[in-house]
Amino acid sequence: MKIQSHFVDLDTPTGVMRTYIHRPVGEGSYPVILFYSEIFQQTGPIERAARLMASHGYAVLVPEVFHELNPIGTVLGYDDAGRDKGNADKEAKDVQGYDSDNVAMIEFVKTQPWCNGHIGAMGYCIGGHLAFRAALQPEVKGTACFYATDLHIQKIPNKPGQHSMERLDDIKGELLMIWGKQDNHVPADGLLKIYQELKATDITFTWHEFNAEHAFMRDEGDGGRYDAQTAQIGYQLALNLFSRTLR
Repeated sequence: MKIQSHFVDLDTPTGVMRTYIHRPVGEGSYPVILFYSEIFQQTGPIERAARLMASHGYAVLVPEVFHELNPIGTVLGYDDAGRDKGNADKEAKDVQGYDSDNVAMIEFVKTQPWCNGHIGAMGYCIGGHLAFRAALQPEVKGTACFYATDLHIQKIPNKPGQHSMERLDDIKGELLMIWGKQDNHVPADGLLKIYQELKATDITFTWHEFNAEHAFMRDEGDGGRYDAQTAQIGYQLALNLFSRTLR
């Protein structure tokens, strides 16, 4: 399916948030995927992944996750300077800022003729956590979280009772949790903690662990992590989830 790309600048309570939109060409309405990037914002790999998902008949929105902390259009490099800046931004933005970002995007897509009213979420790394956070919104029916960081620890600033794992009762849609067993960001005991807490709820979720490193979906930077074959399985799992929950 041919796709088109453009952007919109959305007003949020914490400032203007540039949001990139990738969607099929032509008339028609489609399910929406809110796609959350790594700490580097919309890099080449993130844009390619978003366009791949869009080519399967989805309108994919990629917000600048740290819009409060950077000039519009900022893309950080896959280098030490980029990682340092992105990690500093992650530790500076309060989790409630992501909630208001989610509301802004959801309210926006509800008014668009290319949205059919069905909304899901997806993300990599911190974006996997932010997709998990988006699942707290009642409109989000399916969420694919790829190696979501900081679910097992207190890292992202939040008020008491507002850590994402403390709000599991608010998740009404289905979750897809994908991990790399060699991921140094989420060790085995962290995986077990997340799994056991999810298992204790009524949330519908699937859980997949691959022999892969952190960022195995990313086809650029940090050479040696990308696993193309496993990445294709990841895409298929996400497409399967969305075909069931958003169609």
